[in-house]
Amino acid sequence: MKVRFETFGCRLNRAEALAMQAGFESRGWETVDHARDADLIVVRGCSVTGRAQRDCEKFIDMLKRSFPMKRLVVTGCMKEKKNEFILKDVPKNEIPMATSRAYLKVQDGCSGGCTFCTVPRFRGRPVSEPFEDVVEKARRFIDAGYREIVVTGCNLSLYDFQGRRFPDLVAAVADAAGENCRVRIGSLEPGETTIETLHAMAGHANVCRHLHLAVQSGSQKILKAMGRNYNVSDVEKIVAAANELMPGIAVGCDMIAGFPGETVPDHYASMSLARKAGFVKGHIFKYSERPGTPAAEFPGEISGDIRSKRAHEIAGIIDANRVNAAKKLVGQTVRIVVEDASSTGGWTDGHFWCSRDMKLRPENAIRIRRREFADMRVTGTSGHALVGVVSVGR
Repeated sequence: MKVRFETFGCRLNRAEALAMQAGFESRGWETVDHARDADLIVVRGCSVTGRAQRDCEKFIDMLKRSFPMKRLVVTGCMKEKKNEFILKDVPKNEIPMATSRAYLKVQDGCSGGCTFCTVPRFRGRPVSEPFEDVVEKARRFIDAGYREIVVTGCNLSLYDFQGRRFPDLVAAVADAAGENCRVRIGSLEPGETTIETLHAMAGHANVCRHLHLAVQSGSQKILKAMGRNYNVSDVEKIVAAANELMPGIAVGCDMIAGFPGETVPDHYASMSLARKAGFVKGHIFKYSERPGTPAAEFPGEISGDIRSKRAHEIAGIIDANRVNAAKKLVGQTVRIVVEDASSTGGWTDGHFWCSRDMKLRPENAIRIRRREFADMRVTGTSGHALVGVVSVGR
């Protein structure tokens, strides 16, 4: 039997899709590259924004029209899940080898009361994977040949298994990874464990110097309306601590533009925070009304054009920050995990794409296999991408 997986949305969705894929393969299923060749199509959807949901629904409708006789499973964060029962007995702990990095799911669910969010409706209350199970799975990823483990969850800051919290888990996974593998932390909510997590990261050289914060707004008024449980000053303190503990760390953010009631000064506050914090990567979303959420009924609706303009302005600041940060890496040596062997391309620990300087004659280029480390001396930039020369590979 043959199966095709189509995955939308976040790293958590991808982690779950890869685990599901491994479970199918362990039972003798073959994963194929196109739906036309599959006996079963599994779509792991996303409805975190209206656009994401529409894209998923449009794709599902296309599959139904194109392959009316094929069995289709819809799962993930979607308002309608069909035939999910057939997946219940699929093993969860097999090790997939479909990508260059491993996605280690450690937590699911959220207890946040964000007024714009539908995730708790799909994911439920917070549940943490058993501490030792997580560490053991990390070891299995390493034994399987992975060189990067991405730790992911619905809300990592809520990880708590029998009193051991997320900073403890970061330290344990990093210890298990050792020199043969690096660890990347997924998106973090600004909260009481964030500073402790930074200390755990700083204490382990194999943890990527990359921090992504779910900031959402630089306006205190809007954060309150969103139901977020931190202040703008908390975000600034976290960024300052990250830079003090790990100089040169790349900090990214999520932000929502055009939330109901957002004034021009509120928008300027978000732009100011993006500049001040030096965010070098951003997931910038136009606010999207989600039916059934409190924010969908808030007064002060912002027009779609203004939402788009504000999102574009915030993204422009972050893009400029990223270009400048890339230029500062010229002359330095960075480590990547090779994803494209033909160009010796991969992501640095700060999540900048780096590949071989194509000015080199091919015979002078050292080739490194996919999923292996390569140390690259950065010789230049192209926008916010890096080009370089392989100095060491293993």
